[in-house]
Amino acid sequence: MERGGTAALACTFRSSSSPSPVSHCSPLLRPRRRPPAAAGAPHFLPPAGRRFSQNRFLDTSKGLKRHSLTTFSPFGRPSVSLNDADLVKDKMLIDCGEEQDCVLDGIVALGKFDALHIGHRELAMHASKSGNPFLLSFVGMAEVLGWEYRPPIVAHCDRKRVLLSWAPYCRNVVPLEYQVEFAKVRYLTPRQFVERLSTDLRIKGVVAGENYRFGYKASGDAAELVKLCEEFGLSAFIVRSVMDTAKGSYNGATPAVNSSDKGQVSSSRVRKALSVGDIEYVSKLLGRKHRLVLTVTECPIKERKNIIVPKSCMVNMPPADGFYENCELFNGGYLGLCRVAINAETIDIEMKDESSLSPDNFQEVKQLGIEFG
Repeated sequence: MERGGTAALACTFRSSSSPSPVSHCSPLLRPRRRPPAAAGAPHFLPPAGRRFSQNRFLDTSKGLKRHSLTTFSPFGRPSVSLNDADLVKDKMLIDCGEEQDCVLDGIVALGKFDALHIGHRELAMHASKSGNPFLLSFVGMAEVLGWEYRPPIVAHCDRKRVLLSWAPYCRNVVPLEYQVEFAKVRYLTPRQFVERLSTDLRIKGVVAGENYRFGYKASGDAAELVKLCEEFGLSAFIVRSVMDTAKGSYNGATPAVNSSDKGQVSSSRVRKALSVGDIEYVSKLLGRKHRLVLTVTECPIKERKNIIVPKSCMVNMPPADGFYENCELFNGGYLGLCRVAINAETIDIEMKDESSLSPDNFQEVKQLGIEFG
């Protein structure tokens, strides 16, 4: 797969007895739209929000308030004026319309949201308490900053399913996610960034974690976010980090994974746990089972209870090579329990019930999902 590419590759299955195939890969079509929700289902369009009455620092367990955070001033490259034509004409949201009104009057949670873990869910939950909850994700950072490409933890096509599962935590409202191209906001000062949230997106408020950094070279912190939001008539809720209460109790996923790790749940911890195959720990960090998405274009050739998929079919990050019991297979619907063996080249799926591999279950299937644990 091309470095940093977003198009999923469509591949074919082979049976365990067939020779190694040459993968026939092409861009995968967008997933089909979800059918209309049944009565009583979670809402994708939440009710109108209300303005916060004050800025608060939220402790997710005790509800404490705090106002004494250290502030930082912008530094480095000279600031870029909002009058700069290139900045003004660029749409901030890359997956919204011309009017940029997708998050109008909403409460947006700010972050990268790679793993959609329980800490991210906490931000969405607090956003839903005060208005229409949205996630504002920043994409393209690796390409702009020259970071090494890493597969996403959650497949792009699977993110709506995960957000749907957050509805019970968000007053039965499904948070909606929109993306900001990092290259378009990279050189904005903290003040310019908040001003664009206010004037371009016309939001009511923001929610961010206590370690959130923003603005050119991450020069703004949570305290400055609160100060600037007050200046521009926005509300700001700063949420304490969700701490990793399971740290150190699992199979080699060491607590500290980078210099910014202070014991909080993080996408880095999820990656570390996946890289050592610690599925139980991954599930605790995510608040759900990890789902590996595979793209396929032809009905699989089965041999007894096994189907074998080339690793080139993976859309997101798998657990480490190894053998995994008590997995579940999905093709849009539930297919059944399975065992999964991952090696350097293939993913071997052994169904516990042979009838699950009926050809009827694989008509026009474009994707399969394996949930671990």
